[in-house]
Amino acid sequence: MSNQLFPIEGEILPTDGSAVLLPAFLDHITADDLLTELLGSLRWEEPQLMMFGKSVTEPRLSTWHADPGLNYTYSGLERIAQPWTTQLLHVRQLCETVTSHTFNGVLVNLYRNGSDHLGWHSDDEKVNGPEPIIASISLGADRRFDFRHRDTKEVVSTTLSHGSLLVMSGLSQKCWVHRLPKTPRLEQPRINLTFRHLFPQ
Repeated sequence: MSNQLFPIEGEILPTDGSAVLLPAFLDHITADDLLTELLGSLRWEEPQLMMFGKSVTEPRLSTWHADPGLNYTYSGLERIAQPWTTQLLHVRQLCETVTSHTFNGVLVNLYRNGSDHLGWHSDDEKVNGPEPIIASISLGADRRFDFRHRDTKEVVSTTLSHGSLLVMSGLSQKCWVHRLPKTPRLEQPRINLTFRHLFPQ
């Protein structure tokens, strides 16, 4: 049985958690305007991560926005909180309305083309809480998104389209890992906003 928390259709995961997809959460005009605004206004960063004892540049650009002083640490990297923008606050409110959940930070990723990607991982840092609710909005190019069960190795794939919302909750971060694989020959950018609620340790 799925652990879906929201009275909306679109469940992707067959068991051990929930990932609900709303393909047309934002209409195309709103999504187009938001994509253009974020591409041109955010202070994009290119963080260095420590992987297997080596410094590696993340294969994407990103920025972390949150309530004052609420920094976010993952993979040994501390992201310093930038202020909320008017656009990000508006989208946060939309996500809070549909999920009935409050968010105090958003990690914004810019995938410049199909070569930028995100490897297998889960958002299971303690600061996210034991069963985090993460609201993920996609803008720009359609990209494939994969889930893989930690024990059974079952893979579930979906397409995250322009203006879509994916809400992960329940055991999804504990029982599954997810990734955004490379997409050969894709030249268009994609922005992903992952709203979350951090619990400072």
